[in-house]
Amino acid sequence: MAKVFSVASWNVEHFKDDPTRVNRVVDLVKAQNPDVFGLYEVEGATVFNALVAKMPNYTFQITEGVQTQEILVGIKKPLTAFITQKTEFRSGTTHMRPGQLVTVVKDGKNYALLFLHLSSGTDPRGMGLRDDMLERAFEFRRSLDSAAGGAGKARYLFLGDLNTMGMDYPFDQAIEPEFELKKWDKYAARAKIAMRRLPKSHDATFFNGSTSSLPPSNLDHVYASSNLQFKKFPHPTNGTQVEVEVRGWVNETTNASKDAWIGKFSDHSLLYFEIHE
Repeated sequence: MAKVFSVASWNVEHFKDDPTRVNRVVDLVKAQNPDVFGLYEVEGATVFNALVAKMPNYTFQITEGVQTQEILVGIKKPLTAFITQKTEFRSGTTHMRPGQLVTVVKDGKNYALLFLHLSSGTDPRGMGLRDDMLERAFEFRRSLDSAAGGAGKARYLFLGDLNTMGMDYPFDQAIEPEFELKKWDKYAARAKIAMRRLPKSHDATFFNGSTSSLPPSNLDHVYASSNLQFKKFPHPTNGTQVEVEVRGWVNETTNASKDAWIGKFSDHSLLYFEIHE
């Protein structure tokens, strides 16, 4: 199989004004050499200046609105892509981030990538907003299929910080994060949706450090239509193959080195994958 293009997706927590940190992050993104990338929680103009200076062979677009945390996407030249801000993924809440839809055109084929940063929170409202936005993301496959000429035709994936953290509720009615994911994996497998969650080299992608009360959590994901193929990476421990490589604090071997990486970059690791044909 030949590579069509590569993708990186990374939540860089509160990515804004510290020039030293901004430059470290941009250097790390550049080192991945992605053809397309999405960054979440972009908050300051310093980020734009560093990206333009260090990655001049990319074009960029950022979401706009009253929200403080934006999604920024970059496309490597000469890749052809059309970028659309999808406000329907606010779920009627003006301070939520809209989605960024990047349609890449390669060898006469369209590939639709929807970058999302969904609602966090383990309260019923947080899960309700995620439920609404995830259902919209899956159902969007049907709209793309219609435009592409029929069921199963569209090459589509959505990805990002989906914040699948479950729901707290009293009287033993809590929903664990793995059950939230099981619900959406089952929804994805419906015949009219025909999508799947790509296996990753590490399940947990978020960690707030060894002194935090929060455990490492499985928050960042890629869901892809069944007509797409991906490069395989070796799993670091169990001998299987995966389609998304997680890069970041997960690759450090001690709590001290994990904490150092988080302090330098972000509490989320980066996702990297390659679409192949």
